[in-house]
Amino acid sequence: MNNRLPRIMKKLLLALLILPVGFCNAQTQISQLSTLNQDSHSLNNIDWLVNKPIQKAGVYKSEDGKEIILYNGLVKRTFRIQPNVACVDFVNLSNGEQMLRAVEPEARLIINGKQVNIGGLYGQKEKAYLLKEWVNDLKAHEQDFQYKSFIVSSSIQPYVKWHARLWASNKQLPTGKTLTFIYSGPDQSKDLVVKVNYEIYDGIPIICKWLTVENRSKENIRIDNAVNEILATPEEESAVVGKVDQMKIPHSIYIESNYAFNNAMKADLSDQTTHWKADSTYTSQVNYEYQTPCLLEVYPGFGIGIKLQPGEIFNSIRTNELLLDSYDRERNGLAQRKMYRTIAPWTTENPIFMHLVNSDPEKVKNCIDQCVATGYEGLILSFGSGLNMEDTSTTNVAKFKSLADYAHNKGVLIGGYSLFSSRRISDEDDVIDPKTGRPDLNAMFGHAPCLGSKWGLAYLAHIKYFIANTGFDIFENDGPYPGDVCASTIHPGHEGLKDSQWRQMELQKGLYRWLNERGVYVNAPDWYFLDGTNKIALGYREVNFSLPREEQIILNRQNIFDGTWEKTPSMGWGFVPLTEYQGGGAAATLEPLSTHLDAYEKLMMQYYGSGVQACYRGPRLYDTEKTKRLVVNTIAWYKKYRDILNSDIIHMRRADGRDWDGILHVNPQLKEKGLAMLYNPLKQKIERTIELPLYYTGIKSVAKVSVKNGQPKAYALDQNSKIKLTVKIPAEGYTWLVIE
Repeated sequence: MNNRLPRIMKKLLLALLILPVGFCNAQTQISQLSTLNQDSHSLNNIDWLVNKPIQKAGVYKSEDGKEIILYNGLVKRTFRIQPNVACVDFVNLSNGEQMLRAVEPEARLIINGKQVNIGGLYGQKEKAYLLKEWVNDLKAHEQDFQYKSFIVSSSIQPYVKWHARLWASNKQLPTGKTLTFIYSGPDQSKDLVVKVNYEIYDGIPIICKWLTVENRSKENIRIDNAVNEILATPEEESAVVGKVDQMKIPHSIYIESNYAFNNAMKADLSDQTTHWKADSTYTSQVNYEYQTPCLLEVYPGFGIGIKLQPGEIFNSIRTNELLLDSYDRERNGLAQRKMYRTIAPWTTENPIFMHLVNSDPEKVKNCIDQCVATGYEGLILSFGSGLNMEDTSTTNVAKFKSLADYAHNKGVLIGGYSLFSSRRISDEDDVIDPKTGRPDLNAMFGHAPCLGSKWGLAYLAHIKYFIANTGFDIFENDGPYPGDVCASTIHPGHEGLKDSQWRQMELQKGLYRWLNERGVYVNAPDWYFLDGTNKIALGYREVNFSLPREEQIILNRQNIFDGTWEKTPSMGWGFVPLTEYQGGGAAATLEPLSTHLDAYEKLMMQYYGSGVQACYRGPRLYDTEKTKRLVVNTIAWYKKYRDILNSDIIHMRRADGRDWDGILHVNPQLKEKGLAMLYNPLKQKIERTIELPLYYTGIKSVAKVSVKNGQPKAYALDQNSKIKLTVKIPAEGYTWLVIE
């Protein structure tokens, strides 16, 4: 007996040493967490969209020690950790709304064709709501991944290691806490270690969630898909009949993952991961066929389909869950815009740039000199300029490095345009149609290359080489990977059809993160913001830029108005064709600039007045001293009010050509707490009494308003935080109001 005891102790000690981090001291870690005080149950009486919240994000334990809580004063999410992890409370503290009606698994993997839940508790009979006393009776399922330990990180490790290099309205990466639950697999998945990660941020009701899977076996494991969020939410409406796709989905939670594409230039239409489903286990719902959309699952719709090698780690998509407290479109848009400013602050960079249609060195240098003279900050060699970043020959790289050196010596950024999709490469390198096995017209843009083909991988390598060796500061990528699947089995970047979308997405996002972390500004017409891109189009129809100038002016203001509900001004770009674009002749263009100064000024002022940068595409910024003075004065005006002009937009009246239209910038953190841009499309001057909604300026009682550079006049806010004032706007002109 005495001889056996040391051997037993040695085995026990060895077993403890090889357990996952945190397993043997989970209770010790819980005891080290502070208990959340009673105030956390009350509503937040500070509007986080107006006032900066004081409460910092934290990870806490419940009073009974059975639960771990994510809390920042705006959102509270609670997890029961025994006998397995399950979310049992998810509250929007701005309005007290409970986001859960039932317990679900924390995540799900489809491994080698079989579904396996991660965490979760079972036995809840009534699923219309969840009472705390019911949780004690819920059981774990032995075939699920089981909770072993947790880790709390005192800070957030940046997903994109961005460092502010350019002007930006926010130069800080997000702060907060990270909570990680570690799970071990059941018998058939015992060699997989799964981590479910949650980030909670300071000052915003968002939680970011993602999975990591480590293969500790000696065999390949196929991950067919990963469901990284499952929430049983309250329904949005009461409908006795109706299908999932016919009914309203819950408005109170906005989901955005970093897996979006399709060139809609709009977040919800680009989303590929948010799936609202029916829940047939919710038997007390009023819908007779159990078709109410009240079960949220987040996963890539086409699947992942990768083989995870021994020792390899898989990282899922990252899902951001923003809680909303209103049906108001403007308020929800402001919340979404605050999300980008917080978790993707690189989107607040907004350099002043033009598009040059020539790459002749002397003309490029001349345009750089014009940028310096007028206050422009960047030059993009546009499509049709002759720039080819895929040409990494010594001669080509040396040519553009010389131009980059010239620009940098003058304090000007320089970059260029590159087309990936919308082009045919070869039968070997193009996307293969899974139905025909040929490179048919099955891609989003007809024929298109596969990013995982030899050509596609070489394209990425060439772009990186060109950027690294020329010192270019801006990359404009037209037709980034748009979600095409590819059935080729010979492309080195993917194995076959099942993993083709995931692998191509990873390649494209990897390029953007690489560029971002090098300080390269990325303009790409698809929704890759959460992976490092800076700007996308407002939304437009290309042929509209061939319409007469007076029509373009109205249409552009409509595009600005419509394109800034969910995007900040810095996230969108417009277009001004200085020379002919696709047609329209002289009536559609501004060249020669000196003969169209009125239209040039209007287009610049409505773009700069909205904070939106336009692509001024042509051979020059000015052609005469008078033109130069116009550009210099406009840029000086923009820079004077740059902070407030890059602040969020309150939408007042959309352009319709019949009467005034306008927008209002707001920012309670600035001296200029508001700036309104008002336009008159009519051929006669007008005088109008206009109501300014000032709630989001943070002004409580009296606002001081100045027209242009005039003397300020005081106005008392009414009970709805609005003021009325009479303004005069010149014929086919504009004015602006500064609010302090």
